[in-house]
Amino acid sequence: AWYQRRVREAVVSTQSTGIFAMEDTSESDPRELEAAESDLNYIAMEGNIACLVNGAGLAMATMDIIQLHGGAPANFLDVGGKVQEAQVEKAFNILTQDPAVKAIFVNIFGGIVDCKVIASGIISACQKTALELPLVVRLKGSNMDAARDLLASSGLKIQAIDQLNEAAEAAVKCVM
Repeated sequence: AWYQRRVREAVVSTQSTGIFAMEDTSESDPRELEAAESDLNYIAMEGNIACLVNGAGLAMATMDIIQLHGGAPANFLDVGGKVQEAQVEKAFNILTQDPAVKAIFVNIFGGIVDCKVIASGIISACQKTALELPLVVRLKGSNMDAARDLLASSGLKIQAIDQLNEAAEAAVKCVM
């Protein structure tokens, strides 16, 4: 009826004008806000191994395996499934803002994500930030061979490791 249409229009109108988006960010970590502006999900933690992953499930598994090997995750940074090179660069900028971070562990499963895009973003970020932190990268899935070739030919000091357990172990060793 007419009143149902009016209610739907009101909901759409209030959502598009931002009434529901009025969030108090005064106590938020500035890195979380910066990440959100780039469609990244970031949560700070108290460890020293930065984690860049795609997908919340993989993020949880990555943090668990880091802890299993005696390390401590510094964050949860999920680049999502539609990540582009510029977002990977932004993610590295956010990760390196944390003075507690002593190593970066990239763990990507390229089901939807193109590993080659991730590799290009990593290379660009490392070059632009003159990254000096140890970097361990695990890329599995779509275009992983091309991505590995890009990393290997970049001339950058990147530990590219195929197996999750070995990669996590390597990341932890970097901070011990």
